This record gives sequence, C-alpha cells and structure tokens, in this order.
Amino acid sequence: MEQPQPAPGSLSWRLSSHPITLLTFLGFRVSSLLVYLFGLLFTDNLVMIFIITILLLAADFYYLKNIAGRRLVGLRWWNEVDPSTGDSHWVFESSEPGSKVINATDSRFFWIAIYAQPLFWIALAVVAVFSFKFIWLPLVAIALVLTITNSLAFSRCDKFSQASNIAGSAFNGGNLAGSIASNMVGRFFTR
Repeated sequence: MEQPQPAPGSLSWRLSSHPITLLTFLGFRVSSLLVYLFGLLFTDNLVMIFIITILLLAADFYYLKNIAGRRLVGLRWWNEVDPSTGDSHWVFESSEPGSKVINATDSRFFWIAIYAQPLFWIALAVVAVFSFKFIWLPLVAIALVLTITNSLAFSRCDKFSQASNIAGSAFNGGNLAGSIASNMVGRFFTR
C-alpha cells in the first residue's frame, strides 16, 4: 500500500528542493544543542564539551549564513567595513522575486529553525541560572549571540518582511496561537 504524499509546504524533508542542504542545516542546528545537553553523559570533561559545542555553533553560523540561507530561501547577508572611515555596515541580499522559486517546505524548515534556536538557548540560560550552573553561562551567551545575529540578519534580509509571516504560518497561522506567535516573532525581530 502506498503512503499518501505530504502536502507541499508540509514539514517533510522529502519535499525539499535541496534535501542535503536542509538536512545539514538542521543537523548543525540540533547537534550543538545535543552536545550541550547530553555531553556530560559521555564525558566529565567540561572543556571538551565547551569546545565541541563552540565548534558546532561556529559551523552552524557559517553554514547558515553562507550556504543554507542562499540555497533554501535565497537570502544572504554580510558585514562590510569602509576602509577610509572604519565604519561598519550590513549588506543584505535576496534573490530577485522572479529568478528563484522558493520551496515552501525549505522555507518553513528554515524560518522555524532560525527562530526556535535562540528560544532554546534562552531556555537553557534560564535553566543554568536557576540550577546555579554559572559555568555554562559563557557558552550559552556565545550561542545566543551567534543564533540571534543570524536570526536578526535574515529577518532584515527578507525584503518584504515575509520572515514573520512565514514564521507565523509555520505555527498554523490560521488559529489564535499562530496569530499570537506571528505577532510576537514579528515584533521581536522588527525592533
């Protein structure tokens, strides 16, 4: 018996236009959290867990910024420094609306992952504070800086402010919870 095909835009990696890019992107996103959460089960070496988590976060930052964003949703960003004045400015780039068709599945996975990751790290920061494990706070702070930077940059990069709309629809925007999530995400990232 054949299984029915998932609807376009549903959260099934099989519908992705770039499944390897999508799975690698999600792998980096999840792996840093897993190493942070479960690293102490396999080793007592805090420094090793710290280093591996930082390396995974850096790889995630690079891969998302330079590869996944461009391939999955057609967005890129970078920072340029004016050599004469030393002023820094952000450059945002998106593919032309007619030149690239963005796969709805890729887009949903991308925006959910990009907004969920900082929320997980914020929750882990709260857990570290309330469990008095302050030694983990520098790692969580680094994770927050990297993930929030990518979240804000890609939100700004989206020309027509579709980031908050897509994120809201990812949470089933037709219901009350989806509307609330969409408004909260939109307000948080448009400030």
